[in-house]
Amino acid sequence: MEQFMTADFLLAVGQIIMIDILLGGDNAVVIALACRKLPPQQRKMGILWGTAGAIVLRVILIFFALTLLQIPYLKIVGAVLLLWIGIKLLQPEHDEAHSNIEASDKLWAAVKTVIVADFVMSLDNVIAIAGAAEGAGGDNEMPLVIFGLLVSIPIIVWGSQLVIKLMDRFPLIITLGGMLLGWIAGQMIITDPVLKDWAATQSPYLHYLASAVGAAVVLVLGKWLAARALAARPAPPPAATAPQLNRLQHVLLAVDGSENSAQAVRYLIGVREDLRQPDTLDVHLLNVQRPVSGEVSRFVPGQTLKEYHLEGSELALAPARALLDAAGVKYREHRRVGEPAQSIAEVANETGSDLVIMGTRGMGGVAAGLIGSVAQAAVAQCAVPVLLVK
Repeated sequence: MEQFMTADFLLAVGQIIMIDILLGGDNAVVIALACRKLPPQQRKMGILWGTAGAIVLRVILIFFALTLLQIPYLKIVGAVLLLWIGIKLLQPEHDEAHSNIEASDKLWAAVKTVIVADFVMSLDNVIAIAGAAEGAGGDNEMPLVIFGLLVSIPIIVWGSQLVIKLMDRFPLIITLGGMLLGWIAGQMIITDPVLKDWAATQSPYLHYLASAVGAAVVLVLGKWLAARALAARPAPPPAATAPQLNRLQHVLLAVDGSENSAQAVRYLIGVREDLRQPDTLDVHLLNVQRPVSGEVSRFVPGQTLKEYHLEGSELALAPARALLDAAGVKYREHRRVGEPAQSIAEVANETGSDLVIMGTRGMGGVAAGLIGSVAQAAVAQCAVPVLLVK
């Protein structure tokens, strides 16, 4: 029992939980969407059988991964792959591209889709868990692997919506997760059979230094490539006329269903009531849904994803609709799927808006830069003033 209470073991446990949360979310979304068309009585069976098949497949993959990582140079190859996966996590989302693999209304067809998708999408998860398990050292690898799989089950079956909401609300999770993969990659490199003996003769802190370098590589390269990708996107054209806040004609109200968004809606209602001719104010209500990852879209048809995003948009728009309807405010709705700040800037230009109003958590510049802030990004990208309501 004492071997399970060591600092290395507990650290590896924490790493595996983080890996499952970070890399298990896409698998959970595929399972939920693949079984979406099944009758209600079969939907639970499809999720359970698909998950069971995926877990068995993952046990086999991790067994081979732990064995193969003992071969010289393969840990280095796996570390490079983990670095790339971590860097990719920090890149901005793109619109989905759809393949020919579709969800089905037949139970076993849906189960097959789940298993095939999990096989393709679990390779990163398997390598990361194997690397984290090896970091515990001793004879703890298989107990850690089993623990990692047990943690994966509830995340895969029930955690899709929670994982997505957490990552949307706190993008810092993605940044920390990418850095964790870099940390494990540095750890794997220094423990490769080719370097292990040499590393043993060096400073006892070399192990932590290599891990820290791996995390730093992911953070620096990931953020740099993400900034380049955003800079390469076409900027929205400038507004046709200079905005005049005292003569509002068109207002874009961007909402996400949060209480901060509700505050922004109430603020707009108050501003409208203060106008001499409130009925002349043209209000546009917008919700932007983030696209799912390219991995998910490979296994889910376009129509299913449209329904998925439509449901999310309906939930986000409902509180704003209720407030605006109660105040007698007329509005036009807009729904988009894409990077939120860029989509807000595009719709503001398309509607000729004089002002964008949206809620914000009120983070400072440093926190916004580290965690990620849609509001701050919208301020930077919009060609018209953006009013942030806390």
